Amino acid sequence: MRDKIKNAKRWVVKVGSSLVTNNGLGLDQGAIENWASQLVAMQKSGLQVVLVSSGAVAEGVARLQLSRRPKQIHLQQAAAAVGQMGLIQAYESCFMRHGVHAAQILLSHEDLSDRTRYLNARSTLTTLLDMAVLPVVNENDTVATAELCFGDNDTLAALVANLINADVMVILTDQDGLFSADPRTNPDAQFIASASANDSSLIAAAGTGTSLGRGGMLTKLSAARLAARSGTNTIIANGKEDQILNRLCQGEPLGTLLEADNEPVTARKQWLAGQLTLKGKLTLDAGAVKVLQKSGKSLLAVGIQAVSGQFSRGDVVACIDGAGKEIARGLVNYDIAEIEKLKGESSKKIELLLGYVGDDEIIHRDNLILSD
Repeated sequence: MRDKIKNAKRWVVKVGSSLVTNNGLGLDQGAIENWASQLVAMQKSGLQVVLVSSGAVAEGVARLQLSRRPKQIHLQQAAAAVGQMGLIQAYESCFMRHGVHAAQILLSHEDLSDRTRYLNARSTLTTLLDMAVLPVVNENDTVATAELCFGDNDTLAALVANLINADVMVILTDQDGLFSADPRTNPDAQFIASASANDSSLIAAAGTGTSLGRGGMLTKLSAARLAARSGTNTIIANGKEDQILNRLCQGEPLGTLLEADNEPVTARKQWLAGQLTLKGKLTLDAGAVKVLQKSGKSLLAVGIQAVSGQFSRGDVVACIDGAGKEIARGLVNYDIAEIEKLKGESSKKIELLLGYVGDDEIIHRDNLILSD
């Protein structure tokens, strides 16, 4: 299985608060430089990497000279607003020294549950990766409410892994990985080198979080199970190990590997299938039907003959043949009025017909599943 990790091309790396802050006394600039250099090395070796970094609230707590992480939502939001400035500035400075462009992406869980915002976020992230930009993602703590109480960046990292079809998610913490019990209190705790991400017996091994961050091993295990829904394998490893990311990329057996039960494409289709509520139909010509069923390609406007229903960008529609039989369904990149203008036309005419440059595909193949 580690050979599969070694051959992975798209990675999500999550770095926790304990690894980027100086024991709660603000950001650890040396640590951030270390992470930046390892991430740059990954990128220059041909990998696509998204960084999900905690630390904004912890940095804000230090800058505002608060005695501890506040419990009140409005104080957490204030700390996040102040701390995010320092966090992204630190990463930007480090990446620029390596000649790499970074991008700040602030997301909330709602951004990834709303289908339109989901498509927008996915498009932005994949475009940045294609342009060799390194996205730095954090939860939008400044406006989040329930997320600050119950959420964590482990879960956000898993949602990002779902979003971009990541091969591997690495959750870096201050522990060597997952143990059969909390090693800080139980000297007999046994290290778990690998397991299925969906192994329910692992829940008993989860511990509690630190004072600086929100996530413990339970949230990391839950995040691994969430990431596994789209076929992403998860590694929980000690971020204090020297050159941990580069060693993981080389297949070194460090940390706990939590394996997804399905291949990425299959699992992602299953994940999409569980979210589908049809809002309309697209009637396709014979050529488009054949392309979808035989070639596994995206649906283009030129193959659409008719449109019905009431839907917006990001809604789910059925693709039917001339006899009315459903052959596929998926998330559309345009609303019904736009597809009415585009149907039967070449993708090259999208800007002319709509007045702006949109996606070439009406439904991208990653967001389309064939019907039984």
